[in-house]
Amino acid sequence: MLMTTNLIDKDTLKLLRIPFSIFLMPVFLFALSQAESINWQNTLLSFIILHLFIYPASNGYNSFMDQDEGSIGGLKHPPKPTKKLFYISILLDFIGLSLSFFISIPFSICLLMYILASRAYSYKGIRLKKYPYLGFITVIFSQGAFTFLIAYHAITLLSYQEIINRQLLALIACSLLLAGVYPLTQIYQHEEDYKNGDITISYKLGYRGTFAFCCFAFLTSIICFYYYFREVDLLNNFIILQLCFIPAVVYFFHWFYKVWRDSSAADFEHTMKMNLIASVCLNNCFILLLLINQQVIKFQ
Repeated sequence: MLMTTNLIDKDTLKLLRIPFSIFLMPVFLFALSQAESINWQNTLLSFIILHLFIYPASNGYNSFMDQDEGSIGGLKHPPKPTKKLFYISILLDFIGLSLSFFISIPFSICLLMYILASRAYSYKGIRLKKYPYLGFITVIFSQGAFTFLIAYHAITLLSYQEIINRQLLALIACSLLLAGVYPLTQIYQHEEDYKNGDITISYKLGYRGTFAFCCFAFLTSIICFYYYFREVDLLNNFIILQLCFIPAVVYFFHWFYKVWRDSSAADFEHTMKMNLIASVCLNNCFILLLLINQQVIKFQ
């Protein structure tokens, strides 16, 4: 206990960016909303493992490796990372992995794979982040389809093969949705990333190109969601998704217009506002779908 207390100080806690987990919550909530049968004990435990241990550990490790001097996701003026941040990220991963065995061994194995992919993205010796296409694919797969897969498994205890057979379109839709969001999170860091030798997908696309690409990815994800909800005979859910996402779409095009006229609008404040609006819209939508699908509320 004393060792853990010594590891955690105000700056280290900031760099774990625990509130940032709200931006990663939609995929888990989407999986929960689509589950036919729910093991609530596993659902709560897997939610805690991912959002309070694994995601903050990933944030901390990434910050330690990057040693950013400029703004990062969730922090406009981040403190200087220290060795404490590295140790606490390892400790959080260890706790998360230890708890995962209470769900299932397959869940633990996939969780370890997620951690390793996250580390490979940031670790200086591999640094997938410096490869624009490989880094992009790694993120949208691991935080999209793969996260849906492991979350759905924890929630329902169905095998991974069963989930892929039943929910393939949902898995693809999650990754396409991430493809429409992730480049926008990089758009204000072009100079900082380039200085560190990281050529991100957003840097390759440029300011206008990033918005155009994200628009295309969003449209593709919408098509995929449509076919998914049609396949499961829940087109009402698709309508709800579109209605809930209107505020994010409006802000997206408003911001796109500002960046088109002046690239300086591709800044930290606009990026965080876009992230917040999109995540709140999606989180609220999937909570609503969960209540409808569990017949807590009626929707005709």
